[in-house]
Amino acid sequence: MNQEDTRKDTLEFNKLQKRLRRNVGNAITDYNMIEEGDVVMACMSGGKDSFAMLDILLSLKKAAPIRFEVIAVNLDQKQPGFPEHILPAYLSSLDIPYYIVDKDTYSVVKEKIPEGKTTCGLCSRLRRGTLYSFAEKIGATKIALGHHMDDIVETLFLNMFHGAKMKAMPPKLRSDDGRNVVIRPLTYCREKDLIRYAEQKDFPIIPCNLCGSQENLQRQAVKGMLTEWDRKDPGRVESVFKSLQHVSPSQLADKNLFDFEQLPLDRTGDRAEYAFTEATVSSTNIDESLFINVANI
Repeated sequence: MNQEDTRKDTLEFNKLQKRLRRNVGNAITDYNMIEEGDVVMACMSGGKDSFAMLDILLSLKKAAPIRFEVIAVNLDQKQPGFPEHILPAYLSSLDIPYYIVDKDTYSVVKEKIPEGKTTCGLCSRLRRGTLYSFAEKIGATKIALGHHMDDIVETLFLNMFHGAKMKAMPPKLRSDDGRNVVIRPLTYCREKDLIRYAEQKDFPIIPCNLCGSQENLQRQAVKGMLTEWDRKDPGRVESVFKSLQHVSPSQLADKNLFDFEQLPLDRTGDRAEYAFTEATVSSTNIDESLFINVANI
């Protein structure tokens, strides 16, 4: 690679890094994810997203106008062949506080889920419960997860297609018992940017092999759909995400969000200007004397 190519690659990486840091900073600000004195538990799975999240949080921490702490936590679920040395070595090199928490959820999942069935649902529930408990134990006030914009949009369509519910992953969530707050700092970040970032940073990625080569086929199908949309119509994924930020309950059909039963007619005030001129009746079988002159109401 010549000097010009090297300079170009460096410029492109700097632009990528600035964009990701800006997106994370904006998400934190928009949803008040991190506050003065917070202890943020950054959950490390060993995947590209959690590596990028930790890296960006640590860089923002240095320049943030508020003081907060970041503690990295990895849940070792005791999958056979899991490279236990990688994360401790990496986190030690950063000189930051970290915990490796041992919890054999692998055996529970394998015992409960029939062979060939997806394990993701039970695995995530067991992982979430363990992390919630551990956050309380170490005094963490926020639990940071590495879900990005693509994850959120995929989850929206999965819930619509397979659960008949219009819900996704919120940027910030309080647990049902009110004891924990989950944040997703990568909410405004695209997965394709995170892939490039991880490659450039050369993170020691650990693949999730709890279920061998098993994939959640429904999520993979939705991911394929979004990838095709991205190829044909760039920006569509961002548009779908933005729709989650601009919800109009009266234009949907949820009776719990909007009172469709009580919509009384009210013509007492001034009429709004309609987007057309007064219509002319060309034919009718109704006596015009029965028409109501709305101007006199």
